[in-house]
Amino acid sequence: MGNLSRFVEPVVLLLLKKKGRSYGYDLGNELHAHALTDAVIERAALYRTLRTLEVNGNVVSEWETDKGGPARRVYKLTRQGEDHLKEWAAVLDHVAKSMRRFVRVTRSLVSKGPTVRKKSVGKAPQ
Repeated sequence: MGNLSRFVEPVVLLLLKKKGRSYGYDLGNELHAHALTDAVIERAALYRTLRTLEVNGNVVSEWETDKGGPARRVYKLTRQGEDHLKEWAAVLDHVAKSMRRFVRVTRSLVSKGPTVRKKSVGKAPQ
């Protein structure tokens, strides 16, 4: 699925779906507000992710040169990218359910108190 450790890819796809089109710099400014983990998402990871998404057909980009200032690359989600965002939603839904189950089981075991192993009493080996 892509960068599962920091969940950069689904956040980028979501932001592009919400915004319609955007510059990498603007996406970078919004990543933290939409991040799925507490891990810091570095700009280099964002641009690597955008490039991978483009190579895989999930986003397209073009240079915007008609506005004042330097040329900037603007990114847009493709139809395939929208489908990939749906796939991520399904994966993350499964992960969320698994995490809730893990937390529920862990809390129930912790609330029972510590597990104490008793030494087995028996004859010493001969």
